[in-house]
Amino acid sequence: MLKKIAVALLGSMMLAGVAFAAVEVNSADQAALDSIAGVGPSTSRAIIAEREKNGKFRDWADLQQRVKGIGERNIVKLSAAGLVVNGQPHASSGTSSGTSSGTSSGTSSGASAAKAAAGAGAVTKAAAPAAEKGAQPPRQ
Repeated sequence: MLKKIAVALLGSMMLAGVAFAAVEVNSADQAALDSIAGVGPSTSRAIIAEREKNGKFRDWADLQQRVKGIGERNIVKLSAAGLVVNGQPHASSGTSSGTSSGTSSGTSSGASAAKAAAGAGAVTKAAAPAAEKGAQPPRQ
């Protein structure tokens, strides 16, 4: 019985890994780009056309500057949906591996995460500092 549960759990984890596979903007075809939530046919065509005309994208800022219609808010959403530039998620998308690029202490990314969670109703303003430190929020 335990063995069946372990096999089922392992299979689920493998499927989840496939579902959240990263799509590299510098090598993806139109179908792969279209699979990212927020990227439609016109955006994927614009990305590919710009990449073919002027070469690979160096970073997220380069993608934003060169492709019309991709702004800061879009970049965060696209990165959260699995799009990467040179193997890197956008720094403020919350999908990074713990390294902060561009922040000196990492507090702004933690504050952004707390704000996003508070906006979703998951964490109250009073509980945000506790949530950032990994502590349990106070009961209300």
